[in-house]
Amino acid sequence: MHVERMKIMAGSVRKLIRRRAFGHVVNLLEKLRPADISKILLDLIDRDRLAVFSTLMKHDRKLAALALTDLGLESGRLLQSIPPADVAKVLQELETDDRAGFISLLPPETADEVLELMRGEESREVQGLLQYPEETAGRIMTPNVFSLKEELSVSEAISTLQTSSEELEMIFYLYVVDERNHLVGVVSLRQLLTVPPETPLKKVMSGDVIAVRTNTDQEEVARQVALYDLLAIPVVDHQNKLVGMITVDDVIDVIEDEATEDILHLACVEADDHVHASARTSVRKRLPWLGINLGMALLAATVVAYYEPTIAALPLLAIFLPVVAGMGGNSGTQALTIMVRSLALGEVTWKTSRSVIFKELLVGLTNGTALGVVAGVVAYLWKANMMLGLVLGGALIVNMFLAGFVGALIPLVLKKLGVDPAIASGIFLHTTTDVVGFFSFLGLATLLI
Repeated sequence: MHVERMKIMAGSVRKLIRRRAFGHVVNLLEKLRPADISKILLDLIDRDRLAVFSTLMKHDRKLAALALTDLGLESGRLLQSIPPADVAKVLQELETDDRAGFISLLPPETADEVLELMRGEESREVQGLLQYPEETAGRIMTPNVFSLKEELSVSEAISTLQTSSEELEMIFYLYVVDERNHLVGVVSLRQLLTVPPETPLKKVMSGDVIAVRTNTDQEEVARQVALYDLLAIPVVDHQNKLVGMITVDDVIDVIEDEATEDILHLACVEADDHVHASARTSVRKRLPWLGINLGMALLAATVVAYYEPTIAALPLLAIFLPVVAGMGGNSGTQALTIMVRSLALGEVTWKTSRSVIFKELLVGLTNGTALGVVAGVVAYLWKANMMLGLVLGGALIVNMFLAGFVGALIPLVLKKLGVDPAIASGIFLHTTTDVVGFFSFLGLATLLI
């Protein structure tokens, strides 16, 4: 029902936009949730999206700000089209970590101007987060974290919580600190409500606190939250002082962003290249990688050129070249995808990779043997040439065996060298499987036929 309602609303918005009735569009959007507004905005062309969002800001700045959080990378382009004064006003409606995220999308000179236009305290909070490197816990945390002093009793802790003037981000977990703000424990709200009021907080809290440092990579933060089923995780500095917290909604965003980035990188597409990006942007992002692919493909072509006399003597060999290269590439991609994802989840490291590589070798050999026999029989029945069937089957066995090895090894090597294995593995894999496939197929054909 919700999907059908959204289709009707989106259709109504488009009709009103065609009439340039942006005021009526906003009246309609104000009846929707921020996430639904974001979806409608993403379906609009740039000019209409800007007009609708600008009008929405004038009518309901808080709703416009919340809709902005679900626009993804498109939010950066939208903010750059709005006067800095309006950007400052709309960002002040958001939490500190969200404000910092959006400001980091702006050009440096615009970001500085927006920070100057913000209220003093909010500007300082954002600048405090921006001092941390991108994609770290410090950058995505909220500094507005509620904490309790360890010398309090349970009744005093509850009273402190009730009289707090802070807008609490997450009260399922209450963090306990000493007099120097060192994180020493954690207590749940449920625990506070189920023990005698006079109980010292020290006796209720758990001293085994799962926390992350400000420089911890955001992927590691997501792994910790997922592993221990946390709703929030505290962030400490190098002195173990509590400086912020990261809630599960921010972690979900991280998981989505990282998974999307890995998927795009496997196709050699950068994260800021998306369906709503301009054709010019997409060409600029994709062309360099396609150029590298072309160079690698020409390398594989030189192997075929080397065996040109063999192909000239038996032209039907050319029919089966795509089979050998394609099967090797597909087999290698399976191993590569498993390895890249395992590296991203921290399930395998360079030291623990030996068994994984051996397993992929075994899988490649088994699959290659099974499919090599099938392909060899098909080639024999099709072309009535026993040697051709043996050559094709042998080439598939060799190529798929090595494809499993290369598909597992390349991501590990790139990770060891500090290169993102997702974005570069595919190019090296397909070049290797093409070269090995052509070499084994045409080499065997030269020897046997």
